[in-house]
Amino acid sequence: MDIPLPQATVRDRRRRPLLLTALGLALLAAVTMGLFRLEPALPSVERQQLWTDTVKRGDMLRQVRGPGTLVPEEVLWIPALVPGRIMRISVLPGAVVTPDTIIVELSNPELEKAALDAEWQVKAAEAETANLKVQLRSQHLNQEAVVAAAQSTANLSRLDADANEELARSGLVPKLVLKQIVSKAEDAAELLTLEKERLQIAGEAALAQEAVQQAKLEQLRAELSLKRQQVASLNVRAGIDGVLQRLGDTAALQVGQQLAAGAGVARVADPARLKAEIRIHETQAKDVQLGQPALIDTRNGTIPGRVVRIDSAVQNGTVTVDVAPDGPLPKGARPDLSVDGTIELERLPGVVYISRPVAAEEDAVLSIFKLTANGQQALRVPVKFGRSSVGTIEVRNGLREGDQIILSDMSQWQNYRAIRFN
Repeated sequence: MDIPLPQATVRDRRRRPLLLTALGLALLAAVTMGLFRLEPALPSVERQQLWTDTVKRGDMLRQVRGPGTLVPEEVLWIPALVPGRIMRISVLPGAVVTPDTIIVELSNPELEKAALDAEWQVKAAEAETANLKVQLRSQHLNQEAVVAAAQSTANLSRLDADANEELARSGLVPKLVLKQIVSKAEDAAELLTLEKERLQIAGEAALAQEAVQQAKLEQLRAELSLKRQQVASLNVRAGIDGVLQRLGDTAALQVGQQLAAGAGVARVADPARLKAEIRIHETQAKDVQLGQPALIDTRNGTIPGRVVRIDSAVQNGTVTVDVAPDGPLPKGARPDLSVDGTIELERLPGVVYISRPVAAEEDAVLSIFKLTANGQQALRVPVKFGRSSVGTIEVRNGLREGDQIILSDMSQWQNYRAIRFN
């Protein structure tokens, strides 16, 4: 016969699956949380593939480095002083030139004709000057003759008056006649004075006319000299001792080409006096000062130098710094040669420093891997950096002298707190 079950037993049977499901979910959650809390296994890295360094303490030399080129200290751009057509190119780039070396010969018939006309104008003015001098001399002689005649008349009148005065005292000459003779002598003397003044004025006028004519002549001579210089400038000369670097400003010159006044003809440089134009990144150029020592690497030798100029403008993120060599450059050094320049900023005494890791920046914090004591693992530690140099950087916090660190790029293991070595 069937025995009815109690009501409690039925409820227990219904709750049991629910309890088992909840228990399973709780267990699954606990396992999941435990798995999430487990740290990933340490990655394995080949020790031989890593670049390591030891933290040092001592004097650190701060330097900045940049690429550059050798450029002449003295460069002369030679323009065409007058317009003309190129008739002949005497030398080509690379040739050694002197100040009188003719580089390009130009032709300008109009200028040559103007110079010839100016020469004839000078000759005509010289003839006019000579003729004026003759005329003025003749006028001066005529006036001197007039003065001489007036002088003679005045002398004779004075003698006649003196003689008649003696006769008048004896009663041989009437007083009226004597007065007439004395008056005539006084008139002759006054006329002589006037003629002498006229002679002096004529002389001054002659000097003024000669000065005007001479000024006109000098003006024409100056114009002739300018025209001759312009004609001479049709032969474009180097102007200095050096090497011809290029012909033309933007494009090479060709025979028959017409040049305007002021157009660039050639560039001449002195290859014996070169300097290095070094391009330093603008963030590193703030500490560069005039007179700082530097080193120029021509890839065929190095030579010491010093900073002589710092460009005030920034171009393409760099600042141009001129470095003058302190001695002769190595063989093969020539204008436009690519070089590397290293400038010494300062020497930091007694600081902790390391070779500069990848991505290490001045006054920044970077996580790098430090080797453990047994050398089997490397732990990632934050390091505060200070002032930097080309290959080294100051350590302000996070490392001690003697610690070994990894300098290689470890960005692929940045999510791991440590690595182990094979």
